[in-house]
Amino acid sequence: MLRRPATGLLVVAVTVGMLGAAIRSVAGRPGTGTAGPLLAEVFTRPDGLITNEHASWSPSDPAAVVSGTWRVTSGSLFADGNNAWTGVPDDRQPDAGSAHGTGSAVFRLVTRRTDLGDVQVSLRLRNLGLVSTASTPPAAWDGVHLFLRYQSQYQLYYASVNRRDATVLVKKKCPGGSENGGTYHLLGSPVGDQPIPFGAWQRLAASVRTNLDGSVSIDIRRNGVLLRHVRDRGLGCAPIRQPGAVGLRGDNDQFRFDDFTVTGASAGG
Repeated sequence: MLRRPATGLLVVAVTVGMLGAAIRSVAGRPGTGTAGPLLAEVFTRPDGLITNEHASWSPSDPAAVVSGTWRVTSGSLFADGNNAWTGVPDDRQPDAGSAHGTGSAVFRLVTRRTDLGDVQVSLRLRNLGLVSTASTPPAAWDGVHLFLRYQSQYQLYYASVNRRDATVLVKKKCPGGSENGGTYHLLGSPVGDQPIPFGAWQRLAASVRTNLDGSVSIDIRRNGVLLRHVRDRGLGCAPIRQPGAVGLRGDNDQFRFDDFTVTGASAGG
C-alpha cells in the first residue's frame, strides 16, 4: 500500500554529507570481492528529520528535506538518539518537515544506490510496537520487512523478519496484478513461532545471490541464526537477477534501526 503512483518521480542528487550524516561508503562493484562495505550508515547525527515522502514526491519544494543516501516513498525517517526512527506511526500525509504527522503507518525506505546485486544487508533493529489506524487496520503482515533487489514498487524481493502473525517468510513481487500494481509470490513456506521480540535489539541479516543456473538464493538470519533459505527458480515471473536498491518496509509498526551495512556477497552455486 503506497500513497502515490510511481510515475513522475524525480530523483534529486545531493551530497552524501548533507545534514551532517555520519555515512561511510566505499565505491566498488557489489559481489566482486571489494574490501569494505558498499554502504554503511551509523546515524550518528543531530536529532531531526532525515527525509520523508514529501521530499520524494515534491523534490522541487525548497523546504523539502532530501537525503543523499535514502529515499522514503511513504512515511518519515528521523534521527533520534543516534538511531534511525520511523517516528510515531500515523496515517497523515507529512508536510516538508513532518511537523503535523509522520505517515509512517505505511513506511517505505530504499537506498538511492541501485547497483546492489549479490549483497548481504545487515542492521540492528529494535521493534517498539505495532499500531493500527483508521486507514490501516491490523493485518497479519504488519511488521518490518527487508527489501532486496528493489527495481520498483512493482518488482522486488522482500524478507519479512518481524510480523504480527509471528512468521518469517520471503516473497517476490512481480509486475502486473491487483496488489498495488503487482502480484506477490511466496518463496518456500513460512517459518512459524517467531514472535516479535519487542523492545530488544535484534541483529538481522539478509543475503541475495544469483546462482550459476540463473536462480536466486535468499537467506535470512536473526542474531546469527539462519531462519530461512529459499531459492527462486522463476515462480510467477523470472528471478530478479538485476542489481537494484535495498531498504526497509514497515506496516503499522514503530521501530528504530542502526548500523545499516551492505557488503558484497559471493555468487551462489
